[in-house]
Amino acid sequence: MPPAETAAPWTALASSPDALLLVALLLVAGALAGEAIARTTRLPRVVGYSAAGCVAAAFGVGVPVPVAGTLRLVADLALGLLLFEIGARVHLRWLRRNPGLLATSLAESLLGGAAVAVALLAIGVAPSTAAACAVLAVPASAAVAGRVAMELGAEGQVTQRMVLLTALNTLYAVLALIVLRLWWAAGQAPDMLAALAALAWSFFGSLLLGVGLAGAVSLVARRVDLRNESAVLLLFGLVVLAVVTARWLSLSAMLVPLLAGLVLANTSARPWVWPRHFGTAGGVLVLVLFVVVASAWSPAVLVSGGLAAIVLVVARGAAKGAAVLLLAPWAKASLRQGLALAVTLTPLSATALLMLSDLLQTAPEVARDAVPIVLTSIAMLELLGPIAVQAALRLAGELDRHPEATR
Repeated sequence: MPPAETAAPWTALASSPDALLLVALLLVAGALAGEAIARTTRLPRVVGYSAAGCVAAAFGVGVPVPVAGTLRLVADLALGLLLFEIGARVHLRWLRRNPGLLATSLAESLLGGAAVAVALLAIGVAPSTAAACAVLAVPASAAVAGRVAMELGAEGQVTQRMVLLTALNTLYAVLALIVLRLWWAAGQAPDMLAALAALAWSFFGSLLLGVGLAGAVSLVARRVDLRNESAVLLLFGLVVLAVVTARWLSLSAMLVPLLAGLVLANTSARPWVWPRHFGTAGGVLVLVLFVVVASAWSPAVLVSGGLAAIVLVVARGAAKGAAVLLLAPWAKASLRQGLALAVTLTPLSATALLMLSDLLQTAPEVARDAVPIVLTSIAMLELLGPIAVQAALRLAGELDRHPEATR
């Protein structure tokens, strides 16, 4: 099914100056649903945000795919803030002290992607489509995992490992997508050197911009109190500037903030503690992000991608879970911790959607057949993912006794 058909009524609005009206509607619906969930259940607010998006999609007024224009900018900024926060909580020194964690990270990413590719090929999906779905299925949603953990006040070994694994598999997936896109481009162009140059620019350009953002944030942190409102606005502006610059230079808007956070966390002895989502403005962006992602499907898409999506979700979950459980003893985790950690890798959300949008814009002939499979998979896990993360953190005994969601 052509991507443009996923949400035709909103396509013109989403690409017009009136797209701010759509953002405002999504914001109001998400905020109301999130508060209703928080007041009536013990579930995190993100479930309400996603529910609002799912209702919009069910009535045929979801967000068009590929996500573009104002909505894409909002999504990039929100995911960039979340990835920067998560990257700043990842200490790679931990991998040196515990090589089993590095092995777990590599195994769950590689086996998860490989299992998806093999399973889709087995039911007759084209090799190029299976490869695209495999790469898009690698990242567990760092946005969902991080948001749920922060809202519920989760702390402990499983929470820290969840943050580490989701940050790393997001990094692997973005890099793999860059390679995959350029490999397809190289197959259509006679100049392999040009493709390699583009690959080098995508990675090293993103790395340099990420290092620049980390340096700017570190400089600000040495001179002002990060708890000060003006400092928060300045930090927020720096992250936004970096994301917008990455888009302008055709770099990865996901890779830049994630690398910046990683650089900050691993080049300084001081712990980096940020105001959640950089204050109210960041919180608004994050809310809209979850509503946008949850609405990026249609009933027709579910019918088209149903069977293949079920195969993808089952193969992905089984492979990731098996890798984490088998390597749990080496990674110095108990069976209970391994099981909880495996469940936290369930979410598939914003990262996969934005990667799919990038693929649609650069290799539409390859990505077109992957659209219904990936969107249906996201729709299946959009509500289940946050609930699974909460259940896993409760199983691990790491939830705050009085989480924000229940106050």
